[in-house]
Amino acid sequence: MSGHTGVQADPAADAAALLRTTAEVRRRSAQLLGRARSGASRWFRVHDDALAAAARQVAEVTWARYPDLDIPFHSRWRHFEVGGVERTGELRGRLGPGAEQARGLIDLVVVSVLLDAGAGADWGFDDGGVRYTRSEGLAVASWRGFLGGAFSSAAGQPLRVDADALRALTEERLAAVLQAGPGNPLVGLAGRVQLLRRLGDALAADPELFGPLGRPGALFDALTGGPTVHAPDILSRLLVALSPIWLSDNAIGEIRLGDCWRHPAVCGPGLSAGWLPLHKLSQWLTYSLVEPFTWAGVPVTGVESLTGLPEYRNGGLLIDTGVLSLRDAAWAARRWRPGDELVVEWRALTVALLDELAPLVRAELGLDAARLPLACVLEGGTWAAGRACAQRLRGGLPPLQVHSDGTVF
Repeated sequence: MSGHTGVQADPAADAAALLRTTAEVRRRSAQLLGRARSGASRWFRVHDDALAAAARQVAEVTWARYPDLDIPFHSRWRHFEVGGVERTGELRGRLGPGAEQARGLIDLVVVSVLLDAGAGADWGFDDGGVRYTRSEGLAVASWRGFLGGAFSSAAGQPLRVDADALRALTEERLAAVLQAGPGNPLVGLAGRVQLLRRLGDALAADPELFGPLGRPGALFDALTGGPTVHAPDILSRLLVALSPIWLSDNAIGEIRLGDCWRHPAVCGPGLSAGWLPLHKLSQWLTYSLVEPFTWAGVPVTGVESLTGLPEYRNGGLLIDTGVLSLRDAAWAARRWRPGDELVVEWRALTVALLDELAPLVRAELGLDAARLPLACVLEGGTWAAGRACAQRLRGGLPPLQVHSDGTVF
C-alpha cells in the first residue's frame, strides 16, 4: 500500500497558477530580452545605446505633464479627468461615502478597463460638444454609460454593474453607449460585447466572490478582511475569476489563460513551457483598483510587483526611440495578429525593457523608486511619450499594426 495521501497533483492547474504570477511575466520576458540581445531573435534587434536617450525623452514628457513631479499612478482614473472635468469627484459624491462608494467605483472601473482596448483612429465620443478619442474617449463613454444605468438591471439603481445587465447586452446597445456606427466606426465592437457578456456569466457563476447580484464591486468586501490589501492578491483574484471571459483560445487543458501566448523559445517547467504570460488588461485593472480601495481607507501594498504594461504605446516608444528595431523593415507595413510570434515577443521585450528604463528615468528626474515607482513612470511617462512619438511620426498610429479584437490592445 502507498503511504501517500492528499490531493492528486494537477499539472494543468499548477502550470496555470505559475503563469498567473507577475514574477513569471517578468522572468519569461527577461528571458526573451536576453535572447534578443544575443542576436537569436528572429524579429528584433536591441540597441542598448538608445536607452539613455529614450529615458531623457520620457523624463521631458514627465516634466511637461507633472512639473511638480507629484505623479499619480497610471490608472483609468486619469482618463476620467480628461478635459479638466472633475468627473471622479462628482461620481464619488453621488455614490456617498464608505464601502458603497468603493463598490460603485469598482463596478465602473472594471467595465471601463475591459472596454479600453484600441478604439482605432476614426472613432470619437461627443460629450457635451467636446469630442474625445482613443482611451480617453472610451473612458468618458463608459462613465456616461454607467451614469445612465447602461450596466445595471435595476432601473432605480443606475450606479452599479451587475451580471444580469451584462449578460443581456447587445451590440446595438453597446454601440449606442459608445456612439459607434458607420460614421463613427469603433474597432472591435463585437469583441467588446462578447467580453462583457462573458464577464456577466463569470460574475453570476461566482456568488461567493461577486455576491448574489454578480457585482464586480463585491471584490471590495471579499478583499478587505485586514487593514491593507495586497495588489498581487487583487490580480490573482481577477485572473482566476475572470479566466473564462477572454476571447482567445489560449488554454492548458480546460483552463483558459487569457493574455498568455505561445512562444517556442520560452522555457519553463512542465506544461508551462512555451507560454509567455502578459496579463495586460488584468494588470491595468489592478492598477486602476488601487484608488477605490485607498479612497475607502484601505491602503494597497505590493503595487511595485506589477509589471509595465505591454501595449502599443509603451512598445511603440521603444521602437520609435530606436531601442528596438525590426530585422526586416518591411514588417512595419504588415498587419499582425496578437498571437503572432513577432507581436508576442514585442510585448515581452516591452515588459523587460520598461524595468530597465525606469531607473534611468528616475535618475533623469532625480527621484528614487519610493518617489517614482514603476506605476508612476508609466503615467509620467512612458505611455504619454509613446503616444507623442506616434503622433509626431505617424499621426497617432503605432509603429506596428496589430489586428484588435477589442480585448488585448
